[in-house]
Amino acid sequence: MELRRDVFQAIADPTRRQIIEMVARQPLNVNAIAECFNVSRQAVSLHVKILTECGLILIKKQGRERYCEARLEQLQEVTTWVDHCRQFWATQFKSLDSYLQQVQTGKKSDK
Repeated sequence: MELRRDVFQAIADPTRRQIIEMVARQPLNVNAIAECFNVSRQAVSLHVKILTECGLILIKKQGRERYCEARLEQLQEVTTWVDHCRQFWATQFKSLDSYLQQVQTGKKSDK
C-alpha cells in the first residue's frame, strides 16, 4: 500500500516550511536551498521530494540546473481547514461567554 502525502504532512516539518518560504520568494536550485540549512544536501533533497509529491513545489529544468518553484495553491486546503476550526471555536467561545454572563448575572441577583 502506497502512502499518499498531503499538504498537512508537508507543512508539519519546520524545515519544509522554511523551504516553502524560500522558494515562494524566488525559484532556487537544491544546492542554493541546502546552503541555508545545517543538514546534508541529501536531507534537503528528501524535503524537496516530499514538497513536490504534495504539490507545493514544482521542479523546472533550466539547462543542467533544476529549479524549485512554489505552487502555493495547495495551501488552500489548509486555509479551509483552519477557517472551519476558527469558526467552530468562535461559536464555542461565544456560547461559553454567554453562559458565564448568565451565571454571573444569576449570582449577583442571588445576593
